Amino acid sequence: MDADPHNGMASALTHSPTLRRLLYEALAELGLDPTDTYRQAYRGVALAPPLLDAREDHDSAPRFWQDLAAITGDPDIGLHLGAVMQPRPLDVVGYLLLASRDLGQALDCFVRFQHILSGGFAARLELDGEQARLIFDLNYRGIGSLRQQMECLALLLLKMLGSVCASAIALDAVDFRHPAPRRLSEHRRLFGLLPRFARPHDALIFPRAWLSRPSRSANPRLFAVLWAQAEVELAELEENQLLNRVRYWLEVNLGVQLCDLPGCAKALGYSAGGLQRALGEQRQSFRLLHDEVRRLRAQGLLDSGLAIREVARACGFAELSPFYRAFKRWQGTTPQGYRQQSGAIQQAVEKLPALPIRR
Repeated sequence: MDADPHNGMASALTHSPTLRRLLYEALAELGLDPTDTYRQAYRGVALAPPLLDAREDHDSAPRFWQDLAAITGDPDIGLHLGAVMQPRPLDVVGYLLLASRDLGQALDCFVRFQHILSGGFAARLELDGEQARLIFDLNYRGIGSLRQQMECLALLLLKMLGSVCASAIALDAVDFRHPAPRRLSEHRRLFGLLPRFARPHDALIFPRAWLSRPSRSANPRLFAVLWAQAEVELAELEENQLLNRVRYWLEVNLGVQLCDLPGCAKALGYSAGGLQRALGEQRQSFRLLHDEVRRLRAQGLLDSGLAIREVARACGFAELSPFYRAFKRWQGTTPQGYRQQSGAIQQAVEKLPALPIRR
C-alpha cells in the first residue's frame, strides 16, 4: 500500500539489521561495549536486539552516528569501525553478491536491491570512459551526509566488493559529501589515497575493467533462486512504493537543491519520461507531489515558530513573493494569517476543561 494520498506523508523508511550486527561486532573488536555505546547514543531509548528478520527505523540512525565520536573519544571512529568490520552475508543481498557472475553483476544486484539493505540508499552505478563510479548516497530527512557513517560504509563496501572477486579493489578516487576533517592521515592509510571532500555524492571510483573480474563463488543456479527471493522481499516493502519514494526524495532535498523531475528521476533510477508515466499510472504527477510536500513542510515550520523567510527558503522558494502566492493558494490566507489562526486554535484547546478520568 502506498502512503495515504490524502495526508501526503511518506511512509517511514526502514533498514535491515545487517549493518547494526556488524557494528556490534566491530565495536567489541575495538574494545568498546556495544550495548553501552548504543545506550549512551540513544539516551535510554529501548532498542530491539539485532535480529535477522527485524527491520529498524531508518531515520533514527543519525542519532547514533552524530554522537559516536564524542562517546568514544575517537574523531575517526567511522574509519576505525570500517577497518575492523568483517563483512559476510547476513541477508539475501549479501548472498546474492557472492553468487554473482562477476563484479559488474554484483553491483547491478546491489543497486537493484539497495532498499532491502536501507530505505535511505540512493545508490547507482555510473560508467564514464575507463572509469566506473559507484554512488552510495544515504539520505535522511533534514540531515546532511553523516561523516562517521559514510566513512565506515565506504570501507565496508570496499571490502564487500573485494570479497566478490577475491582481491582488493584498486580505487582511483573516493568522494564524500561531508567537509574535509582536520586530520587526514587515517583516510590516506586506510583508503590508500586522499579522498575528495565536499563533493556532490559519496562514491567509490575505480577502473571500469574491474567490472568484468569474475566472482570466486559464482553460482548461476543459486543466483537465480536468490534473485527471485530478493524480488519478493523488495516487493513486500510498502515503503518502497513509488509515491513514497518520490515524497521522501523531495523531503530530503527540498530547500537543499533544485527539486525537479529530471533530478528526481535520475536519483530513483528512471528516465524523466519514465517517471512521469509511472506517476501518471497512479493518477499522480511530480508537480502535485512537489506542491504537497512543500505545503506540509510550510505548515509544520510555521507551527514551530520559524521565521517566515526561513520557512520559504526551507520549502525551496528563493523569494518571498512566490511563497506567499503559493501559501495563499494552499490555505486561503497568508503565512501570518495561518500562524494567528493556529495560535488562536491552540489557545482555545488549552482552555478546554480536562476530561474526568474514569477508574
